[in-house]
Amino acid sequence: MPIKRALSSAQGRSDAVAFNGMCFLVAYDPNAAEGIEVQTRNCLRFLEDRLSEMGSGKHALLQVTVFLSDMTMKPAMDDVWCDWIGPEENWPQRACVGADLGDEVTLIEITAIAAQSV
Repeated sequence: MPIKRALSSAQGRSDAVAFNGMCFLVAYDPNAAEGIEVQTRNCLRFLEDRLSEMGSGKHALLQVTVFLSDMTMKPAMDDVWCDWIGPEENWPQRACVGADLGDEVTLIEITAIAAQSV
């Protein structure tokens, strides 16, 4: 089976990879907007675009890990997430962890695993 890749703008990595009916994705706010609510919306839009590119969608998410630069932002991120993810039949297994995201402007990054074409 061929491996499908959505190459990142950053050298040496992909934003999404699909193989054998599974998608592996990373999402971030490419604009590094101000505030966790806007960055979360932009990040989820980026994730949804990569899911579509890989032949999937948020309804097929299996596992998601949300990385936040500051865990005090979790309630605001959760509000945006819950609006985006929709009904409970879309709900993946999800974890949220605090992490050093490498700079002062990146507030959120998401990794996800999804099924293709379900």
